Amino acid sequence: MTYLAKPKLLSADAPRNALGYTRRDYEGAISTLCAGCGHDSISAAVVQACFDLDIEPHKVAKLSGIGCSSKTPDYFLGNSHGFNSVHGRMPSVLTGAALANRNLTYLGVSGDGDSASIGIGQFAHAMRRGVNMTYIVENNGVYGLTKGQFSATADKGSKSKKGVINSDSPIDLAALALQLGATYVARSFSGDKEQLIPLIKGALCHGGPAFIDVISPCVTFNNHSGSTKSYDYVREHNAAVNRVDVILPKAQIETSYPPGSLRRVVQHDGSILHLRKLGVDYDPSDRIGAINHLQERQALGEIVTGLLYVNSSVQDMHAHLNTVEKPLNQLGDAYLCPGSKALDALNALLR
Repeated sequence: MTYLAKPKLLSADAPRNALGYTRRDYEGAISTLCAGCGHDSISAAVVQACFDLDIEPHKVAKLSGIGCSSKTPDYFLGNSHGFNSVHGRMPSVLTGAALANRNLTYLGVSGDGDSASIGIGQFAHAMRRGVNMTYIVENNGVYGLTKGQFSATADKGSKSKKGVINSDSPIDLAALALQLGATYVARSFSGDKEQLIPLIKGALCHGGPAFIDVISPCVTFNNHSGSTKSYDYVREHNAAVNRVDVILPKAQIETSYPPGSLRRVVQHDGSILHLRKLGVDYDPSDRIGAINHLQERQALGEIVTGLLYVNSSVQDMHAHLNTVEKPLNQLGDAYLCPGSKALDALNALLR
């Protein structure tokens, strides 16, 4: 078996940030996702954002759940703290870690199945509690690890690889985040790095719950019926001695378009994404306006991208709970066990 590894040699003139780090210092392991997967573009955007912001990798905690998206933290910030939780439970694990140590930068990575289905309750409470974090959902509308069934974010009327039409209404995580109290809400497309990188930078610098919904098409489940490059077609016309799955590489889909405009992005299977980038006259401080704008454009079949809402005067969970400045995991016995007199005084207040 052959294992791929990144070369350790580095050019002497490689760009360095204010901390003296190169971009390589913010990378992780080599991706094992499908070639052309939009998730890898998101990982690259995270790497670039952290490099540009001069963030110390060892002061970042990255957490994830289960799914293709939840594998991606292994592909960036290899020298940071990391925790891969169970399916849908990343938000509560991140909340506990943030309570224990407020001095780290918290980055949660999830998927539409991980956050909009089994983990939707966890997602809701993380948003409303004001956890200081950047929460990225890599949204492809399918369950990529279990053969491409519709996820809860799949649009009503969309067609699956097998030709099935989705009859369920979609969950809009960006709109839900707005309603639940997130104070930084954005949506982007994995192929638009010019928009995505600044949005990630803004989220990492925000002092409260920052949520980014990134549309990230799945390349594997676009090998639709009728394609001579599909798995089924090759199996039917191949006299093979065994049955082997091979995921054929596809080129990443990228786009660039000005604010206020609509862009039609054709996918590998011929389907089309209608992306509308927010105009320069859009007011991101109007939460109700943001919710209305999302619903209006969704009715037209458009996916709104950009910074949807931001509250610059936000308070995070530690301010809500009035915790001490020192991280809780560094408090000694004198703080954690104040003695019987303090307990008696507390009990007296409850009588």
